[in-house]
Amino acid sequence: MQRKRSSGVSVVSATWNERDALPDLIRRIHRALGSIPHETIIVDDTSPDGTGILASKLADVAICKRREGQSIALLTGIRKATYPIVVTIDADLENDPENIIGLLRSLEKGHDIVVAARPNLPRFSERLFAATVGQWLGVTDVLSNFRAMRREKVESISLGHTETFGAEFLIRAHRVGLRIGQIQVDDTPRRSTPRIGGTLTANLRILKALVISLMILLEPSIRRSRIARSWS
Repeated sequence: MQRKRSSGVSVVSATWNERDALPDLIRRIHRALGSIPHETIIVDDTSPDGTGILASKLADVAICKRREGQSIALLTGIRKATYPIVVTIDADLENDPENIIGLLRSLEKGHDIVVAARPNLPRFSERLFAATVGQWLGVTDVLSNFRAMRREKVESISLGHTETFGAEFLIRAHRVGLRIGQIQVDDTPRRSTPRIGGTLTANLRILKALVISLMILLEPSIRRSRIARSWS
């Protein structure tokens, strides 16, 4: 059984072919957190470029698993965390580790989860997410996986096996009564080859995730409707 610690931060990142970015990511995490007790946890979906092998040399904890998508990978890392505060961050350096401190400060105000929200959402599908699911959650950047959270509050959350780019995690957290907040962070340069594909592919994948997320939101209503019909 892993030893849990009373204070400090576990920083979790999911990787898929991020060998080139990984050294800079870990270096910048250490620099941002400085003397704050912390650990880095890299969960690699068996990247063919050797990211997992490099992670085993650079990270405090490296986990290699079969490819199931970013959300499942992040949840795997959260459950391995030993510190009471967990930060999830993208490995491609589109999230600036310097903003981790801002997330931690907002968490201290009483939230269970804090999202680092981008001021400008680049895709129309992301803006549609914000206008629908985001309105219900009170979060403008639903798909941002740059988040801080209290481990004991979130480690029991379970997810389906369909990728929703972090939306399902927030929906299920909100459903069990967790307090979700957000901070605004500056835009950072986007990678030249987006992780989820070009404009058309990315929008289609996000729209699929939106449909799944809306179905998850409607689950209680659907269940009540079925029960009502069974008694009629």
